[in-house]
Amino acid sequence: MRRRRKVQCFQLQQDRKIIGAKWFVKGYQAEYGKMNTTDIHEYMSARDAVGHGTHTASTAAGALVPDASFRGLASGVARGGAPRARLAVYKVCWATGDCTSADILAAFDAAIHDGVDVLSVSLGQAPPLPAYVDDVLAIGSFHAVVRGITVVCSAGNSGPYSETVINSAPWVLTVAAGTIDRTFLAKITLGNNSTYVGQTMYSGKHAATSMRIVYAEDVSSDNADDTDARSCTAGSLNATLVKGNVVLCFQTRGQRASQVAVETVKKARGVGVIFAQFLTKDIASAFDIPLIQVDYQVGTAILAYTTSTRNPTVQFGSAKTILGELIGPEVAYFSSRGPSSLTPSILKPDITAPGVNILASWSPSVALSSAMGSVNFKIDSGTSMSCPHISGVAALLKSMHPNWSPAAVKSAMVTTANVRDEYGFEMVSEAAPYKQANPFDYGGGHVDPNRAAHPGLVYDMRPSDYVRFLCSMGYNNSAIASMVQQHTPCQHSPKSQLNLNVPSITIPELRGKLSVSRTVTNVGPVTSKYRARVEAPPGVNVTVNPSLLTFNSTVNRLTFKVAFQAKLKVQGRYTFGSLTWEDGTHTVRIPLVVRTMINRFYVNA
Repeated sequence: MRRRRKVQCFQLQQDRKIIGAKWFVKGYQAEYGKMNTTDIHEYMSARDAVGHGTHTASTAAGALVPDASFRGLASGVARGGAPRARLAVYKVCWATGDCTSADILAAFDAAIHDGVDVLSVSLGQAPPLPAYVDDVLAIGSFHAVVRGITVVCSAGNSGPYSETVINSAPWVLTVAAGTIDRTFLAKITLGNNSTYVGQTMYSGKHAATSMRIVYAEDVSSDNADDTDARSCTAGSLNATLVKGNVVLCFQTRGQRASQVAVETVKKARGVGVIFAQFLTKDIASAFDIPLIQVDYQVGTAILAYTTSTRNPTVQFGSAKTILGELIGPEVAYFSSRGPSSLTPSILKPDITAPGVNILASWSPSVALSSAMGSVNFKIDSGTSMSCPHISGVAALLKSMHPNWSPAAVKSAMVTTANVRDEYGFEMVSEAAPYKQANPFDYGGGHVDPNRAAHPGLVYDMRPSDYVRFLCSMGYNNSAIASMVQQHTPCQHSPKSQLNLNVPSITIPELRGKLSVSRTVTNVGPVTSKYRARVEAPPGVNVTVNPSLLTFNSTVNRLTFKVAFQAKLKVQGRYTFGSLTWEDGTHTVRIPLVVRTMINRFYVNA
């Protein structure tokens, strides 16, 4: 928060961590009528009745808390990305799951008026994406950014499929989710003394003795087909046969969610679930009965045991926190991927941050289940969790560089991000199957806050650049004027977005030759020389002119051109490379993303 403006305070803590809290419900009431708080757990105030807002706020700026854990898991000192930052909270979403456009815009207006430095926005609209002039988040964030406020948004949780990324406006920082090197495991001991290990976050009590285990298909209800029963689809199990047993379920194409299996088994009065699936690092929550997630290989071995004996049994060990034994980061399976379905020439997501199995504060007014009750900390996953990590980094950068624009803050993170994991291997993307990650998965890479503090060069932009971008989209003058709140004639604006000064170059349609320009601003040593190093996307020749940038006391901004030429005349796929400026100390890297095209392409019938 800026000291030079005063936030109106509706909630004040003794340590002044939360210096403002406002709530916005008029839009909801106009659209849905008065909220009935007797049917749902909700407060007509800024108080969090869901937990999501508390989790994200504490991730961004939570103070140090010793001995934090989720019921003994992930125990240690917890803190937010910018632990000395102040928080102003703007509640726009309600326990019904609804967040109206009017309330979101009102919250943006309030935050702008209050003088915040960073806005962390863990929400968004799934594809199809609306036009920027009709997108409430694009409109609200535009007004914040032109006033110098960095806006950080989630990339979405619709991965690993292409073109699912959301919040793709070039003025926002769009965040993908990465894994961390922590997981939670429990031992599975079968009646024949074979032992396996699976993922779990169940922290309740386990039976002191072995329990009988049954295969879901063998305890199906009369009207369920084998596929539904195998995956423990709702209503597919016979309660008489399930009661008191652990059920082995297998993920299928039609039913992929372990939580669905847990609810199905719980309703049938089962006492536990082993869910065999395509395993990712994202561990599902289970509060009332044990859930252990295993891969298909382990699931198949357990199934072979259940069919080999008349009375198969199993016993679960307690969940243990495992730290530092996983390679990371990896791009999370669920994290939405690029390219943007609205503006494929603007690379999205921009950056990746931790978003899997994140421990953070939780609203104690929220009961996780009837058996467990409330908690002060909870483990959760999503790009909602990665977004506030970047918000915290943005707050730190603003404290170090108060005059940086939102574009400079974004550029500093993107150009210094890591594309290799902590062991030096190229970053991997959780997909089906796993693959080497690329900029559509992670943007510039996984954030490196220390390097971002001293990027050397930044790709900066002014509000007028964003207005020209809107003109290049073909929106009419009245629509743009309505969005930006000023008269904006577009007659001299470019027809392409390729020269927008973002810290990446994405060319969705390369036909023959094409040249793109970028401008960098020196924010490092006044006198410095940077030399270009190019890793060309396969199938493309890339040249940079000039290839040497010289800065001094009178020159701190320089423009260069990047020429691309396709080597083959084919209808190609996206390929990836990079352009890096180096001065011996700083490494300023941007992704290059190119898809070759031919002028006329017909599919032979």
